[in-house]
Amino acid sequence: MRFNPFHAAVAAAMISAPFLSPPAFAASQAPATSAAAGVIAPRPGASAPDFTLPDAAGKNHSLSQYRGKWVVLEWVNYDCPFVKKHYGSGNMQKLQKASRDKGAVWLSINSSAPGKQGHFEGAELAKRMAEGKAQPDAYLLDPDGKVGMEYKAKTTPTMFVINPEGKVVYAGAIDDKASTDQEDIATAKNYVQAALDAGMAGKTVETASTQSYGCGVKYK
Repeated sequence: MRFNPFHAAVAAAMISAPFLSPPAFAASQAPATSAAAGVIAPRPGASAPDFTLPDAAGKNHSLSQYRGKWVVLEWVNYDCPFVKKHYGSGNMQKLQKASRDKGAVWLSINSSAPGKQGHFEGAELAKRMAEGKAQPDAYLLDPDGKVGMEYKAKTTPTMFVINPEGKVVYAGAIDDKASTDQEDIATAKNYVQAALDAGMAGKTVETASTQSYGCGVKYK
């Protein structure tokens, strides 16, 4: 078997992760899902790697085409309990709408491989998006995981905020409550909202990097 440095990094993160109680472990659905899932990249201050991915209708979107705009990247898996927390409560859709109303572009990215949890296409994907009332500018398919691995996205959700110059100003978790409990949202600090508010106001982003939490991305 060939050595795969990405898989080795994930394994190392799993070993270093804190113990999860049985309920928390069951909710996470994967050993790689914890608040200590590891460092993601690119780090704040670095240029966000360009990519081109098709959306649910087959139209290609490149990150570079949105240069000059604020962009939010969201790694998503609608079957992940942590993602369900934010969509089931309406929190993610509210954040998507608020960001777009301010002129930001929101790109949801799915890096689940075909046959694995969270991978949807065609009519099933359209159904899931309609049921969840998702409001991204585009839902992008990354079935081979190339973009997800380039960004080192280990969990769903993993979030990036990119400024008009193409630099990352925030990378990590959506908020500071690493749970599947919708009631935690009301008291959580939303890092994505804070980064957009500060960045768009010309201020320094107070918290530019955190460890993401959620279900492990279902790479091939």
